[in-house]
Amino acid sequence: MEQVSALKDSLPDPAKDLRINFGNVLESEHLAPPQVWGIALASAYFLREDRLRDAIAADAAGHIEDKVRQDAQAAASLMGMNTVFYRFRHLVGKESYAQLPARLRMQWMARPLTSKVDFELFSLACAALAGCESCIRAHEAAVIKGGLSEQHVQDTIRIAATLQGVAVALHLEQAGD
Repeated sequence: MEQVSALKDSLPDPAKDLRINFGNVLESEHLAPPQVWGIALASAYFLREDRLRDAIAADAAGHIEDKVRQDAQAAASLMGMNTVFYRFRHLVGKESYAQLPARLRMQWMARPLTSKVDFELFSLACAALAGCESCIRAHEAAVIKGGLSEQHVQDTIRIAATLQGVAVALHLEQAGD
């Protein structure tokens, strides 16, 4: 994890906790390495922090097949759309919107290159980052139905949450604050 380590070491002192967490969350006793790296990639793509994305992508390359990277990109982009759409429906709270067809193409979600449950983990991370309650509930339920545990879910969210904190710390550093 050469690139991640270098990025981690560049975090300023106020982000000391994130330096420790950043390395720790990328080693899970419950998630397989392709799941960890796919979740981290999807989160980094979703967060749109170039240095974070580049470091994770560089280190992930030695641990995953290209199909994991592609699914992470698909999850991040689809969840960029879905979290806005479904959060709107949820926040407005009108049943009439729920009766209307979404008419949004999501074929990759139905047929990912990896596995359905792995794609759900990648999507769950992005849903949590966006704070979309209905997306979080749907993807968490799909992960559990797919045979994974609440520990898998928690590890997924720990990765996404830590990467969000790292992205904020990198932004603060870049802003000179």
